[in-house]
Amino acid sequence: MPVTRTIGEITLTALEDGAGRFFQPREQAFPEATAADWARADARDPAAVDAAGQWLLRFRCFAIRLGDGRTTLVDAGIGPADSPAAGWAPVPGHLPEELAAAGIDPSDVTSVVLTHLHTDHVGWAVTGSPLRPYFPHARYLLQQAEHDAIDTLNPALRERLIDPLRATDQLSLVDGDARLAGPLRAVATPGHTPGHQSVLLDGPEPVLVTGDLLVHALQLVAPHLPYAIEADPDAARRSRTGWLAELAARGGTRATAHLGEPFSSPVSSPSGPAAARPRRAPR
Repeated sequence: MPVTRTIGEITLTALEDGAGRFFQPREQAFPEATAADWARADARDPAAVDAAGQWLLRFRCFAIRLGDGRTTLVDAGIGPADSPAAGWAPVPGHLPEELAAAGIDPSDVTSVVLTHLHTDHVGWAVTGSPLRPYFPHARYLLQQAEHDAIDTLNPALRERLIDPLRATDQLSLVDGDARLAGPLRAVATPGHTPGHQSVLLDGPEPVLVTGDLLVHALQLVAPHLPYAIEADPDAARRSRTGWLAELAARGGTRATAHLGEPFSSPVSSPSGPAAARPRRAPR
């Protein structure tokens, strides 16, 4: 069932599209992590490891409903049985049922922010035969840098995702930080992919919907460690440590796609040899 948080008139809902094991041993995903690092991470997020020591992921999207009814969906999950993620993720996903349980019809969604073009984040964006946007009235936002890197990231998504969104004039490309609706901002968090972005609900109780800026609790206890799937580990580390420090300084909340619990608040500022100075959130 969806997990919801309310901040004033704004409702944030975590929608779990599926759950399953990562496609490779977690030690390969984080090759520089020590046994002590893993022990600290497992203590922080025990739901992310099974009895065999395998990495268990949740695959979440987040719906943000403003007081005026406008609804933004952050990411589009693993998708139906024939989705681009079918080769490795536990499809079919359950996003339609999760949306219904949250009282959200696909036609109610006014914008969809795709944090990046990995297949477990775009699965329900475009579906069916012929391919059509699953959210018929939504504007789909993608970073220009991510669009420009599609042939490196996944060239099949040009026909499967980009072309159908262009055909219905629902694709909007943004360059860097961008204002969305009300207190929502798209913030550029490159590194995991060239045009990775996150979504900030700004205000006295800020919430950052992180996409894959943060994929495992290991990156909370040792945020300087590289993740093998990052396109640019140095840029990813700067994005991650900067925003973790920003949230810690402001008492903010993380909304994460893959950790055991969808919402968490920083308990301290990140540390490590590459911890960045906090960047200020866009105003």
